[in-house]
Amino acid sequence: MASAPLTLKRPFEIGLYSFAELTPDPLTGQKISPTERIKNLLETAELADQLGLDIFGLGEHHRPDFVASAPAVILAAIAARTQNIRLTSAVTVLSSDDPVRVFQNFASLDLISQGRAEIMAGRGSFIESFPLFGFDLNDYDELFAEKLELLLDLREHERVSWSGKHRPALQNAGIYPRPHQEKLPIWIAVGGTPQSVARAGMLGLPLAIAIIGGMPEHFVPFADLYRKAYSQAGNLEALQLSINSHGHIADDSKQAADEFFPSYALVMSKIGRERGWPPVTRQQFEGSRSLHGANMVGSPDEVIEKILFQHELFGHTRLLLQLSIGTMPHHQVMHAIELLGTKVAPVVRKEIASRAETTL
Repeated sequence: MASAPLTLKRPFEIGLYSFAELTPDPLTGQKISPTERIKNLLETAELADQLGLDIFGLGEHHRPDFVASAPAVILAAIAARTQNIRLTSAVTVLSSDDPVRVFQNFASLDLISQGRAEIMAGRGSFIESFPLFGFDLNDYDELFAEKLELLLDLREHERVSWSGKHRPALQNAGIYPRPHQEKLPIWIAVGGTPQSVARAGMLGLPLAIAIIGGMPEHFVPFADLYRKAYSQAGNLEALQLSINSHGHIADDSKQAADEFFPSYALVMSKIGRERGWPPVTRQQFEGSRSLHGANMVGSPDEVIEKILFQHELFGHTRLLLQLSIGTMPHHQVMHAIELLGTKVAPVVRKEIASRAETTL
């Protein structure tokens, strides 16, 4: 075991997240309407709630191939149609947003959902929001650090006095509404930046590590760094760590791969063209869904095995799967959620709970 398990103060959490893609169907070239995409998204969240999954996350993007530029609005619609599932951004691009509005939006979501809202703050994987909202990419790191500081201050205090470089100062400003929860959860999401990992640990904030490529073993040092920073900073609350990954589940392994690969290859190859990566091949994809690969794509048993393998590596407390990359037929996504909730989650929760008991 490369990384000591975290102490579980609650059952292991399993959920899903979406970027609400609006990409063409890779087989037909056709796009569904934004209205239908939102309708399908709400149905996936409703089903996840009915099946007892723990988390539904929605990412923020400002590109034509996504429809979720305002996740809190869509999550509020989901809140009105669900009962128990927690609702989070995945992520909120805090560097190019106003922390006051972020807090107010998610406090409002928390009131609508009666205490189920979370914020997952990150730098984002795309840069369109920076020029859109008038920010300089040269300030990339400074923006995130400063705005995170303010967001945490807003969470702690009803009235705030604050000054910084990238936002007008606040002088004893009242911040309303206050959330339903006493303390609105704020997670830090990272893709591979040690400084962000250490910052989350030092601030005592939950951490989400996105593993969407390479070998999961290579991310263990991030979990170890987080754990060390968290401990050295003297944080007393039970540490929380999420692993966020691409995934798809079908009745058998080949079916899962055949369903997932076309849309996955379309999206990842498009991003690759923008960033200078080669196109995704089926051979590479098959390697990525092996036990030591990043993608959790396969039968329920294969996905269970992979989740438990990664739990041995990270000792994490939460897993979120992005169950479609690009546009997949809605019925395939719904069936994947059904399998996650009925076949995968019960086995994983039972096994991880058993592991926790043996370490006490």
